[in-house]
Amino acid sequence: MNRKLTLLLSVLTLGLIAFAAFKPVTSGAAPNTNWTGWRGSEGTGISAETNLPTEWSADKNIKWKSALPGRGHSSPIVWGNQIFLTTDIEGDIVPGAKAVKHIIEGQEYIHPDSIAADRNHTFKVLSVDRNTGKILWEQTAYTGTVYDGRHRKGSYAAPTMVTDGQFVYAWFGGEGDGLYCYDFKGKLIWKTPIAKIASVGMGPSTSPVMADGVIALQCDEDEGKKSFIAGVDKKTGKELWRTPRPVQGGWSTPLVVKTARGNEIVTSGFEWIISYEPKTGKELWRMKSFQSNALPTPLVGFGMVYAYSGYPTKKTLAIKLGGSGELTETSLAWSYDKGTAYIPSSILYGDNIYLMTDRGILTCLDAKTGKLIYEGGRIPVPATFTASPVAFDGKILLTSEDGDTYVIKAGAKHEILATNSVGEPVYASPAISDGMIFIRGEKNLYCISNKK
Repeated sequence: MNRKLTLLLSVLTLGLIAFAAFKPVTSGAAPNTNWTGWRGSEGTGISAETNLPTEWSADKNIKWKSALPGRGHSSPIVWGNQIFLTTDIEGDIVPGAKAVKHIIEGQEYIHPDSIAADRNHTFKVLSVDRNTGKILWEQTAYTGTVYDGRHRKGSYAAPTMVTDGQFVYAWFGGEGDGLYCYDFKGKLIWKTPIAKIASVGMGPSTSPVMADGVIALQCDEDEGKKSFIAGVDKKTGKELWRTPRPVQGGWSTPLVVKTARGNEIVTSGFEWIISYEPKTGKELWRMKSFQSNALPTPLVGFGMVYAYSGYPTKKTLAIKLGGSGELTETSLAWSYDKGTAYIPSSILYGDNIYLMTDRGILTCLDAKTGKLIYEGGRIPVPATFTASPVAFDGKILLTSEDGDTYVIKAGAKHEILATNSVGEPVYASPAISDGMIFIRGEKNLYCISNKK
């Protein structure tokens, strides 16, 4: 499909969700209680906790509700008693301020839903008390104009933060001053400029990932002439490496995958699925991608990595790990041509992959073989989803833009166990920590818990 037509036809929000996945690199906290990045400490969206609430409402199991300043779609991350988020406070119009010019297929391109490049912005990092919802501190990372526009449903505070248990790292997708490192008391340790990234006027989405002491940033832009992935020393903020990428503008976050030869940073993109060595940025392998927007984060399990796209092509590829160079079809375990979303990631839980569409329709496949178990699993009312699913204790949670969370029984039969609402729009994905579910709404952060 013509690239410009693909962009124009897209009315779904780009740059809403940041996808971050990594292995924690410090110890000292109880296992399974911290949620250290997007989709948790393993980047899977899965919690090993049990006895979490599956029903909530305004007068049931909402432990606290805390108002948040500004606009942000970064998901909560949790370490110990602290929750960390980012936000953007949009200010007045700045005369003369405008987005960078986008050239697509030789012509200037302006996305009809791109806004906010003409205003002043204040990017903030927040710490919230996990048990009370009180804002412990907020720090201003940047105040000024921005390089590119954002989607009208999006936010410059879309990328999710990451933490190693000692420091927290914030990234606004190339806007502001780059990558920021704070300690748990809110002190700025360092900040490192990376690059200004043209995002077709859709704003940021990609989150930082961490492996082997390196923070990796996937920076895909416009037509891909300046796309790259960079590695930054997490202690010093020094850029260690930068590897060009033959991939046009995208919003996917890499997945850190543990293999027999060590950690790999697996990236998804329009033209290629590529794996990198974390310490050096060396390309390990690549496979031809979908020629389609591949926003969701990959999945991993059973010796395979699963990459998928949802617009305009819906396709899932199960790629065998352990290869080198340019992979051929012999490295492809299976593929499937339906059921994927443009924005939300899917989830691998137990033996099955649950593919999710932007309307919350589930397709369940055997993760090892790709065999169809069921398709067309629907929620009871029409809805749109930006948040990605999380899972615990045999249940999968889907949270819609309306703020409704559908609790679905994992397994061979699609069954909705409960429907719950926080009563406001939700674009960020939930976090789970120590018996609590944290949901970031458009205006408030909610703690869902049945603990007394």
